[in-house]
Amino acid sequence: MNNLIRVLVLGTGQMGSGIARLVLQKHGLQLAGVYARRKQREGIDVGRVIGLDCDLGIHVGINLEEVLARVRPHVAIQATCSRVAEGLEEISTLLSHGVHVISIAEEMAFPRYRSPAIADRLEGMALQHSAAVLGTGINPGFVLDLLIITLTGVCADVQAINAQRVNDLAPYGPSVLATQGVGLTPEDFDKGIESGTVVGHIGFPESIHMMASALGWTIDRIEEEREPIISKVWRETPFVVVKPGQVAGCLHRAVAYRGEQPVVTLKHPQQIHPHLEGVETGDVIEITGTPNLRLIGTPEIPGGVGTCALAVNMIPRVLNARPGLYSMAELPVPAAILGDVRKLLSKGVVKTRHG
Repeated sequence: MNNLIRVLVLGTGQMGSGIARLVLQKHGLQLAGVYARRKQREGIDVGRVIGLDCDLGIHVGINLEEVLARVRPHVAIQATCSRVAEGLEEISTLLSHGVHVISIAEEMAFPRYRSPAIADRLEGMALQHSAAVLGTGINPGFVLDLLIITLTGVCADVQAINAQRVNDLAPYGPSVLATQGVGLTPEDFDKGIESGTVVGHIGFPESIHMMASALGWTIDRIEEEREPIISKVWRETPFVVVKPGQVAGCLHRAVAYRGEQPVVTLKHPQQIHPHLEGVETGDVIEITGTPNLRLIGTPEIPGGVGTCALAVNMIPRVLNARPGLYSMAELPVPAAILGDVRKLLSKGVVKTRHG
């Protein structure tokens, strides 16, 4: 067991649990430990917390320093928050122990946009402690940024990018649903937008600036709009009930400008059970350039499954990377881990200060 790549998962919600279950399935990886912010999870066997019908002999910890001392991970996957500032303390603690970090916090997809000072700090810590840090996820991190960047590779020039992701929020937990205003009245949705409790999609500016950085564009401004998707039918998930006339989700738009010219337009209407009103999920990417491109995929690439897979599949990419802070556009493209993870590492099993 000592030559396995030890993985620490931070978070025991829908995403954290899914990531932990996937780590258990991958040859060459060891689920070494799980950290939770919720105090009531302390000491519970991880198997029970992540939805398995068995004990794993691993117990959830709520003190990150103690967990690190006990499990000595090579890499940690953070699934506890969405904002850079909210995840800073955890990531800094991990880096101080020489642990590589993969975060699914949306703002970590391109942290230099909102939090350049924090990004510089994380970069410095990563260099100091010989570790790599990556932000990833289905969106931001893949569909509306990395996939688009990849498609532009066959273009001689690009004038504009238009993309839309229509997805189903039903698989998500209460935290995500709350940020979309699901279950609110239209009036409370508007109040939530004003107060900041309803945010819609987190990550449009990060996706836009990741693409702009790859294309060599300078973005002068980004305009965003959010409006409620009002349900005409009864909809229900394990976490929320939406009656006719209530909010089933949020339509979020973002337009990025170079000067007065719109160059990137992103739309993300997401709601629970869109099929109940005849709405088909899917991803559409249109690039105006030479040549013009249009890529359509339906149904949507599943957000929950996709995010968990990206976080785990990027482990060998992160372990092979030089120390530093990365976006998905700066590392080799992800691929499904179908064999022994250790064989994908260029220099054998990664060594940290823990060995």
